[in-house]
Amino acid sequence: MKLSDCPQEAGQRALIGYVRVSTNDQNNRSQIDQLVKYGVEPAAIFEDKASGKNMQRPGWINCWKELRGGDVLVVTAIDRLGRDLVEVVQTVKALHDKGVDLKVLSMDLDTRTATGRLIFAIIAAMAEWERELIVERTVNGLAAARARGKTGGRKEVVSDAQVLEAVKRIQAGERAADVADDYGVTRQAIYRRARNMRTAKK
Repeated sequence: MKLSDCPQEAGQRALIGYVRVSTNDQNNRSQIDQLVKYGVEPAAIFEDKASGKNMQRPGWINCWKELRGGDVLVVTAIDRLGRDLVEVVQTVKALHDKGVDLKVLSMDLDTRTATGRLIFAIIAAMAEWERELIVERTVNGLAAARARGKTGGRKEVVSDAQVLEAVKRIQAGERAADVADDYGVTRQAIYRRARNMRTAKK
């Protein structure tokens, strides 16, 4: 049953619920009960059993499609929306761009109110501060590594010997994609490493 099938009073803002737990061993019952107690219809609650690493989750995708301008998204806790402050802020900004407000039960945050908007502004500022700290630490870490004679970047996942072996197999007629799969890399990675090795010898 879709939310659009549920009758709404004229002028009433639709409450859409979203609940999430991280593993299949857990269940969303407690979160669902809290949302229903607040006034969200069970048919308007979307759920996931998945990590918060990204927003490409079936329940969230369906929830996002259902949300319309003027609706209110209700969650039990703000971390249901993302794995860190930066991601949460991005999600809430996307909701606002869509004309959707947010209600967080655990911290009584409601972006329909002036106090709620102030709280979110503080959260957004903290997220920006956190992001800048991460960037600053990364820059300082790279600078310190360079000072010690080390360079940044991802380590090679295949050795020079493996690259030479892979090239020989490809030249012998094996499919490049199959050979690359054996080493856990892409064929482009094999070709790039081989080209870099030839350049280094010149």
